[in-house]
Amino acid sequence: MSENIHEECGVFGVYSNKPTDVAHLVYFGLYALQHRGQESCGIVVNERGVFKTRKGLGLVNEVFSENMLNEFEQARSAIGHVRYSTTGSVNSENCQPLTVRHVKGSLAIAHNGNLINALNLRREFELHGAIFHTTSDTEVISYAVTRKRLECGSIQEAVERAMYDIKGAYSLVIMSPKKLIAARDPNGFRPLSLGELPDNGGYVIASETCAFDCIGAKFIRDIEPGEIVVIDENGIESIKTHCGKKSSLCVFEFVYFARPDSVIEGASVHKARLRAGQFLARQHPVEADVVIGCPDSGLDAALGYSHESGIPYGVGFIKNRYIGRTFIQPTQGQRENSVKIKLNVLSETVKDKRVVLVDDSIVRGTTSAKVVKLLRNAGAKEIHMRISSPPFISECYFGTDIDSKENLIANHHSVEEIAKIIGADSLGFLSPESVAEIPENAKCGFCRGCFTGNYPVEVPKEFPKDKFEMKFEE
Repeated sequence: MSENIHEECGVFGVYSNKPTDVAHLVYFGLYALQHRGQESCGIVVNERGVFKTRKGLGLVNEVFSENMLNEFEQARSAIGHVRYSTTGSVNSENCQPLTVRHVKGSLAIAHNGNLINALNLRREFELHGAIFHTTSDTEVISYAVTRKRLECGSIQEAVERAMYDIKGAYSLVIMSPKKLIAARDPNGFRPLSLGELPDNGGYVIASETCAFDCIGAKFIRDIEPGEIVVIDENGIESIKTHCGKKSSLCVFEFVYFARPDSVIEGASVHKARLRAGQFLARQHPVEADVVIGCPDSGLDAALGYSHESGIPYGVGFIKNRYIGRTFIQPTQGQRENSVKIKLNVLSETVKDKRVVLVDDSIVRGTTSAKVVKLLRNAGAKEIHMRISSPPFISECYFGTDIDSKENLIANHHSVEEIAKIIGADSLGFLSPESVAEIPENAKCGFCRGCFTGNYPVEVPKEFPKDKFEMKFEE
């Protein structure tokens, strides 16, 4: 139950060898990826070379109805997107996928990640006459690709050349009238996987493998960092011009972002969270009566802590599943009570007991303080908080909405001071070294920049969150 931590989005694409109901396939895929973004969603279906788009603000089931999905024709390819904004404000113009029409045809694009040179690229394009309609860096990527498309013989070559210009984190699905393309940045900051449709011979691209499970698709492999995968009527082509760099997958995928039933780079997310709890029990043992987790990403780590420590696991909270992104808190009093509405304590589990409370992170400390207070009011005798990630000390430049350094509580207070601020009897964080070890047998390296301040690539000295809303000097 992280405080204001969000991942930018999830992407999904399908290519069928025969006309089929691709709109519903994408719909179910986006439903499985809903945890990656709740602000907006969209689907683009390729109906014999003509792109039909439906998108809007809200959750997948709010934006799409059965009647709307039935408006799409049987087709061979489609892409979809769920979004949480880290770059660009919340408005309908920023909904993805984006569609672009140019002299050599059309393309639709959906993007997960964040560019670190988007501001410079956008200014360059605007000085050459480009007109932007959104404040997202996905549109910058679309311009980079279409500009190269005018010089190239194929869309995949245009993507390959554009990747020399765009810097940062990007997992892309791109659809042209005849092809579905997936591309991942050379560092592999964000996950992207390839699957196969059952009894069809077609293929699926998704941010997480859990999206394959819901449509019965078979996982084939992760797309490599720097790899471009091209799918058309001739099958699959892999372009590895940009492969070979040391991979740097965001380790917070395993702590918080990904669904527990996903497998990323060969490592189970569920097992990684269990291991995080086990490491916490070894690094920060305590005498207690019960271990509980904050729903939802703290639950697996709490179970791991319980297994390793021998302290019984208990259900400490009931989460209101009907509190969505539209939850309204119009007055200060209601805002202060928001945690009570989202979570309710099972007093039978914690009353008169020494409690180990496991959560995935602490950002500012405000939500943690409210949760601790809920447990105190329910009669907990002691509260020992354990966090399945290290303290945040720096911003993220690659698609995670981590607050500025000034607002990160760990930059201003020691662990003991944070414990006092949130009202816990003790506090322990997972070590920065251990967090990279929780994904067992992962076939990749990891970025831990928000925990260490050290990034796998050079980052900008200044990186405003609303960078595209800045005014340029004439």
